[in-house]
Amino acid sequence: MPDLTLAQSWRANWDAHLSALALALMVAIPLVEILMRPLLGSGIENAPVLVQHLGLVLAMFGALAAERHGHLTSFGAGSAGAHTHPRWTWRAAQWLAALVCGVLAYASWRFVQSERDAARTLAYAVPVWYLQAAMPLGFALLGYKLSLRCVGATFARGALAVGAPLLGFLLAWQFDASAVPVWPALVLVCAALVAGAPIFAVLGGLALALFWSEGMPLASVALSHYQITVNPSLPALPLFTLAGLLFARTGAAQRLGDLFVVFLGGGVRGTVVAVAVLCSFFTAFTGGSGVTILALGGLMLPLLRNAGYPENKGIGLVTSASALGVLLAPSVPLIMYAIIARVPIATMFLAGIAPALVMVACLLFFGGFLRSSTTPVQAPQSASTGSLTTVAWRAKWEILAPIVAIGSLASGLATPTESAALTAAYAVLTQAFAHRELPFRLLVKCLSEAAQIIGGVLLILGMALALTNFLIDAGIPDAAIEAVQSWIPNRWVFLVALTVFLLFAGALMEIFAAIVVLVPLLLPVAQSYGIGPVHFGIVFLAAMEMGFLCPPAGLNIFFASAMFGKPIRDVAASVLPALGAIFLGTLFIAWLPELSTALPNLALAYVPAQ
Repeated sequence: MPDLTLAQSWRANWDAHLSALALALMVAIPLVEILMRPLLGSGIENAPVLVQHLGLVLAMFGALAAERHGHLTSFGAGSAGAHTHPRWTWRAAQWLAALVCGVLAYASWRFVQSERDAARTLAYAVPVWYLQAAMPLGFALLGYKLSLRCVGATFARGALAVGAPLLGFLLAWQFDASAVPVWPALVLVCAALVAGAPIFAVLGGLALALFWSEGMPLASVALSHYQITVNPSLPALPLFTLAGLLFARTGAAQRLGDLFVVFLGGGVRGTVVAVAVLCSFFTAFTGGSGVTILALGGLMLPLLRNAGYPENKGIGLVTSASALGVLLAPSVPLIMYAIIARVPIATMFLAGIAPALVMVACLLFFGGFLRSSTTPVQAPQSASTGSLTTVAWRAKWEILAPIVAIGSLASGLATPTESAALTAAYAVLTQAFAHRELPFRLLVKCLSEAAQIIGGVLLILGMALALTNFLIDAGIPDAAIEAVQSWIPNRWVFLVALTVFLLFAGALMEIFAAIVVLVPLLLPVAQSYGIGPVHFGIVFLAAMEMGFLCPPAGLNIFFASAMFGKPIRDVAASVLPALGAIFLGTLFIAWLPELSTALPNLALAYVPAQ
């Protein structure tokens, strides 16, 4: 019976298991490489490129698993799209998304054909196209699964579900490289967005429509997706996300919570500051503020309540503080910006430290979270707390995690991928052996969950990059520079306008799509005002933190509503003061560039002296 159950589990979750296996190999290969180089003088053949292409496998099959569990992001609804839109419009949106997947399957197939003809090898004589074939296969299966959602429980359900992706494939085959009208496709894609289609399908549909209208090969879209998923720095994203999930799913949060509360003196004020810092720290590691709310919400809200803090303000604090880790290493958006803007990742890690502290301070003071009308009560001393020395010793392995992550990278001892692999391995070893809180089943679950998160993100990034490449080729950045400079007289007014614009952009766009689409368009404009890429990146990410708290794309509100069992309007009202505080913090960071540039400049000045 156990063997049968295991076989049934594999068949039902094969995509999650396959993507989890790819992620496990992405951890193992850099570690083996690090060990083999000094011992044998050489490591695994073409190891970095091998890891990058495993990231492609993870992206495609992790996205399939994310779809099955309802984790593909849609406009303001996340996985709840079927319940927040009329049933027939939601089904139509899924059908159109399946049609787009069919076109993407064709575009990927043509790309893989060209790579097969080139006969390039990956490592150990394995052709590259073997792993690239995950793209057309993944898009075809994704289209089929999306189509299944709109077919319903009808006769010959499977056969009917093939219709949408097959139609998309045939249309692309018939009209590839032919100029077709763009407006009908744009209207359909925008309607699908509002009706709850996944964000990747909307961006991909826009990119396909624009390339198609110019008679350009559709394989260009598949090429953009391939380029972003095999970027040399990209494997750091799933590896750091895995490390964060391992800490979030074990007792690390409790140990760090005890440490911060004792260190900051307990009581209402100390507990509030501890919750704000801890939520920010975990968001930096987990890669998503929604994950932080789900992982820590059940721990942090009772902690605040026991200290005598009002429940509605506690919900607002946890929800808003979970958005602030974007600026702290090794945040996924921080790494993503470094990749897109071509700034060293270590530089962005250093640049975000001081601004992150400023944002937390602004949230606490200007957001009013340090002022409470409730009389504090003496919370019962938890059995897990104690003296500062005691709780620090219990949390020693978690305290050292940032040093492993940032130190190995900033010191130059490891590449971004190797640093992320070391951090993930460190999390596995400390939680499994030092604390004995990571059984094999939980490890597999964390691998699968990380693959789903990153799979959905990479689909969005690939489609967004294709759209961005078209806009750049069309000369949009140059036109934007001329237009903005004619309207805005100086950099200070530009920074205010940029912050306001990004507030609305963050409310309407998923943060990763915003990074890929908006950074290449706005960075040249910022540089025309004398704003460097490091300073601009910190301002951009700080402003995008507001987007986590603004419907319809502000998923923190939806996650908090589900976690705490409160109406969305109540959660939204609880974070309104935080929005103003984060806006003020972004302006401070924008007008004081030294907050972002001082540490990187100091590091640059110090390294040559060595």
